[in-house]
Amino acid sequence: MRTEKIDKSIHNASLATPKQAFSQVLSETLKTGIIKSNLLAMAAGLSLALYVTGIPIGEKLPEILFAIFGSAFVIGAAGAFNNIYDRDIDAIMDRTKNRPTVTGRMQPANALVLGISLSLLGLLLLGVASPRAALFGFLGLFLYVVPYTMWSKRRTIYNTEIGSVGGAVPPLIGWAAISGDLVHPAIIGLFVVTVLWQMPHFYAIAIRRYDEYKAAKVPMLPVVKGFKRTFIQTNVYLFVLAASSFFFVSLSWFITSVALVLSLIWLTLSIAGYKRMEPKKWATLMFVFSLNYLTILFTVIIGFSLLSPLF
Repeated sequence: MRTEKIDKSIHNASLATPKQAFSQVLSETLKTGIIKSNLLAMAAGLSLALYVTGIPIGEKLPEILFAIFGSAFVIGAAGAFNNIYDRDIDAIMDRTKNRPTVTGRMQPANALVLGISLSLLGLLLLGVASPRAALFGFLGLFLYVVPYTMWSKRRTIYNTEIGSVGGAVPPLIGWAAISGDLVHPAIIGLFVVTVLWQMPHFYAIAIRRYDEYKAAKVPMLPVVKGFKRTFIQTNVYLFVLAASSFFFVSLSWFITSVALVLSLIWLTLSIAGYKRMEPKKWATLMFVFSLNYLTILFTVIIGFSLLSPLF
């Protein structure tokens, strides 16, 4: 029954979709935008490990390159698997209805071969960098595809929380490629921050795309529990996010301050914006700041980690 529904949705979408260049089909199947953002997170973990261990970049250049390419392949594979499994609900949502796996520009069998091939190659490269990096790469891939995509996304309002664990693995991959100390406050802090960041970010997306998620019957928090509950839960996570900034105290007061200030600005915007804006405008404000938060914080961490030893 599900297969018939998918085939009908794909047929309808393909009739209205112009042909795409192969590079674009490949890019959308692997979700290169997500690959780039996750590589930034991986680089933050990697650079932190270099700083904490005091190892010069030159001594770990092969491991760094293997970690970068291995992570990119594994993350791309996760995107391919997600696109295969979600093509029925993707066909319903405006945001995703033109994905190649929906329009038929990328056949499911080809996407499956691509995903498996990239998974194996990516894990092999991560294994060369470090067995621990390969283990985290496998865990991230598994958590994203099975507990999130195949189970929780369609069944529970806590799908975002469940998916956030797999989404926070990239910093662990970068760290593990350099260091074996998995209980250092710096990497624990980076992991916790990356987990917590995802709830306000994806709640905002869910409000902005409320009608689409509702039509696709995806039980996102605002769809099931409403905007007020989402607002309250967003602020709880933002408060905990601000508190988690202090994981970085042993590493640097500068990074701690940046993380704390960004979190408090985000929380302030949430509270002030909710009182003055209708839900979708508030969600857009939250979404835009979420992107700035992560980009600024990771860039500061990378810059601090790589430049501090030079002074």
